[in-house]
Amino acid sequence: MRAGAAIRAAALAAVLLALSPPLWAQDLASQPEGTIAVTPDARTDAAISDRIETILSGLDGFADVTVDVDAGIVTLGGTVLDGAAQERLDRLVARVDGVVEIENQVHETTDLGARLTPVAQRFRDRMAQMVGFLPLLGVALLTALLIGWIGNRIARMRRPWDRIAANPFIAEILRTAIRLGFCVAAVVVALDILGATALLGTFLGAAGIIGIALGFAVRDTVENFIASVMLSLRQPFRPNDLIEIDGIMGRVIRLNSRATTLLSLDGNDIRIPNAMVFKAVITNYTRHPQRRFTFDLSVAGGTDLAAVRDLGLKTLQALDFVLPAPEPAVWIDEIGKSGIVMRFTGWVTQQGAEFNKARGEAIRAVRDTLEAAGYGPPEPTYRVRLEEPPAEASQPPLSPAAAEPVIDEDTTPDIAPDAAFERMVEAGKQEGERNLLSEHAPQE
Repeated sequence: MRAGAAIRAAALAAVLLALSPPLWAQDLASQPEGTIAVTPDARTDAAISDRIETILSGLDGFADVTVDVDAGIVTLGGTVLDGAAQERLDRLVARVDGVVEIENQVHETTDLGARLTPVAQRFRDRMAQMVGFLPLLGVALLTALLIGWIGNRIARMRRPWDRIAANPFIAEILRTAIRLGFCVAAVVVALDILGATALLGTFLGAAGIIGIALGFAVRDTVENFIASVMLSLRQPFRPNDLIEIDGIMGRVIRLNSRATTLLSLDGNDIRIPNAMVFKAVITNYTRHPQRRFTFDLSVAGGTDLAAVRDLGLKTLQALDFVLPAPEPAVWIDEIGKSGIVMRFTGWVTQQGAEFNKARGEAIRAVRDTLEAAGYGPPEPTYRVRLEEPPAEASQPPLSPAAAEPVIDEDTTPDIAPDAAFERMVEAGKQEGERNLLSEHAPQE
């Protein structure tokens, strides 16, 4: 009975063993994912060595690597091309099942031929890739050139931009902006065809950084350029206008992208940066044809001031170049210790007349008339004590009714503009850069 029970138990155990999965299969199923499995009969040092050599033989760059395994410790020797191959070798060997430790004694090779061979191979591969890439590169290049040509043709059209822009300078800026926009579009399309749009972000980022750096470096130049754009739009003065900017007076010759050039009344060129001109107070003496002149004359303290006023006003009205409207005027400006200051004003037109000459001629005429009537300037005062009165009294001045303006009707005063100076102004307009001022542009 005992023998029969033992036989039945042994038979049952054999059946269960046959139906259950083998232990080595369970071990393989429990291995972590990502390892290189080794069959149960290869868990020896020789099997591990064979497995590693088999793996390395199928890869490039590990032909000179030797493998030695002792109790699961793998010792690697030989040479590889570079440090990256050493790191890759460690990762491959570590994935082999049964490896306990790795002793990596591999060194980088110093053989010139071995190191240049991969370089030559990569060069041949890149050349073959470039040759295959040439048709696509040609299509991208032709597309970019076509877009650039279209932009240039649009920018060269005169009529639409001249109508939109206030002057030729602004029209040229619009044309440049159109060309630049089409160039950027050409680059974007070409990179999109080549599948290299990622380079566009890098290019624009680098361009932005360079632009900021250049902006700080040429800040004054940029400021002058922007001021020139604003001045060309506003047109506060025209060529040959007589203007004054912060105490600097002269006739306008030209306005370029950097500075405004004036010709002083002494014949000197004056270049004022446009940024300064844009922010300065500008006095334009030529904007209105009519301009008033002013001068002062002194008379003695005991003079009939009403008679001097009437005679001076009559003299100014008798001058041909003095305009009847607005009317000339005379008034008492100041009473001093030695005399009384009378102020005389009149209006002249600057069209065909030189203002300073007209003013000087008016001063001469009024002074001669007053002196002829006995209203001369005050004499120096001396305190003298006399024992006897003078034998004859001085002749009293003429009455205002008897006094007449002293004007030589046979002589025409020369108040015409200086022809030589006008030629200097015209010659200055022809020199240097193109003038941004336009005679036909709207003026503020």
